[in-house]
Amino acid sequence: MRYLISACLCGCNCRYDGGSFDYPALRRLVDKGLALPFCPECAGGLPTPRTPCEIVCAPDGTRAVISRTGTDCTDEYRRGAEQALALCREHGLFSAILKDGSPSCGVTRIYDGTHTGHCIAGQGVTAALLAENGIALFTEDDLPPLE
Repeated sequence: MRYLISACLCGCNCRYDGGSFDYPALRRLVDKGLALPFCPECAGGLPTPRTPCEIVCAPDGTRAVISRTGTDCTDEYRRGAEQALALCREHGLFSAILKDGSPSCGVTRIYDGTHTGHCIAGQGVTAALLAENGIALFTEDDLPPLE
């Protein structure tokens, strides 16, 4: 196995809205046993579907994951991130292909915390933890050479 991969990118209906994306090349990686699909939001205990969440950055630099209805979901996001890191370590994975823009998996961008559809540069909770631990990150738009 080579990659941890956001489960929503290979057809698993785990997005906040209950949907998924279909990237055939990524699905083939899973089918060949080269990628392990994982949804940190579901693993952290959030349901599918769920209220959309965004990362809110406080002036002191702390970050919280807040739903559109105002619920603090930071603990669930952290739990899922820790499980993603544990899977990488357990399976000897040093690369991850993650859904950019996600409050969990965003590699280069996340939504700005206002729930208005505006993105900013930044990383999601899982992406940040994986990067801090030496896992190479890729997005669905910036894939490594596959296979």
